[in-house]
Amino acid sequence: MYRVEDKYICDEPDMALMEARIAAVLEPDQNQAPVRGYCITSVYFDDLFDSHLADTYDGNPRREKYRIRIYNGSLDMIKLEVKIKKYNRVMKKSAVIDREQMRALLAGDRIEDNAPSLDSSVTLFNLAIRERGLRPKVIVEYDRNAYIYEAGNVRITFDRNIRRSFDIDRFDEGGMSFENLMENDRVLEVKYDEFLPQFIGQLLESNRMNQSSCSKYRLCREKEII
Repeated sequence: MYRVEDKYICDEPDMALMEARIAAVLEPDQNQAPVRGYCITSVYFDDLFDSHLADTYDGNPRREKYRIRIYNGSLDMIKLEVKIKKYNRVMKKSAVIDREQMRALLAGDRIEDNAPSLDSSVTLFNLAIRERGLRPKVIVEYDRNAYIYEAGNVRITFDRNIRRSFDIDRFDEGGMSFENLMENDRVLEVKYDEFLPQFIGQLLESNRMNQSSCSKYRLCREKEII
């Protein structure tokens, strides 16, 4: 199922203001620690021609992201995700993999697929590796606070301190060296199914926030850190 996903680039004063408003009426994500939220670390993949990166530069309304994702630096839960975007609607295909499968994918190898399907992230990864030379390109990490509202399946996330690393060989053992983005390192995301309750839209009103198709992957693949 496709969900609406709107993104906003904002500075810390606006981010803090929006989060204070949202935290007053929405429930925090039950998986995050109080106050400090949680950390997301993702290895993003692209093909031999960097097609997914080019799609973001070109503003292609339909684009894909391939990634391996972990939370709070732990390899106890490793997710293999393919994110498909059509305009401002997104769909995620996700599977849980183990460390051996993760290592194989990071090395550019396909993994066993017990139930091949175009709805399976494993199948899509294997196809992309075989047909387009999909390989890991960059590690993207940031800190997230998330809030939810049941009606409309609303999820609002506040992402800060976006940083990147090219130490992909060390992803399995930790200790990667990260570079922090000095600007555009705060992103507010609003996600929902069919409708956004009016009062939430009013809480998010601001003249200084800029809606953007911001891609953290693109920001972290830029040649220069601003």
